Amino acid sequence: QVQLVDSGGGLVQPGGSLRLSCVGSRFAISDYTMCWYRQAPGRERELVACIVSIGGSTNYADSVKGRFTISRDNARNTVYLQMNSLTPEDTAVYYCYLPTRNYWGQGTQVTVSS
Repeated sequence: QVQLVDSGGGLVQPGGSLRLSCVGSRFAISDYTMCWYRQAPGRERELVACIVSIGGSTNYADSVKGRFTISRDNARNTVYLQMNSLTPEDTAVYYCYLPTRNYWGQGTQVTVSS
C-alpha cells in the first residue's frame, strides 16, 4: 500500500526556517506530481506548493512565493519543503499529497511563535 510519511515540523520563532520531509513508499515519487498542503485551525486545507514529475517545474501559493521551496530527492524517494522567513500566519498542519492517487501524509505541525 502506498504510504507518505511527513516529518520536520516544530516550533520556530518568526523569521526562522524549517525543512519538512515527505518519504514515499511503494511508489516512485519521480513518476508523480507531488504537493504540500496546509491547514490552519478553523480554516480549510490550502495548497502550498507542487512539483511536477516531468521536468520538475514548481508552483506556489502567492502567500509563500519567494519564501518556500519545494524539491525532491529521487534517490531517497523524498519530497522536501524548505520554509524560510516564517511568520505566525504560516502556523498550520502541513500535509504531503499525491494528487493522482489521492494519498495524504499524516501531517506535521508547524508553529511559528515567539
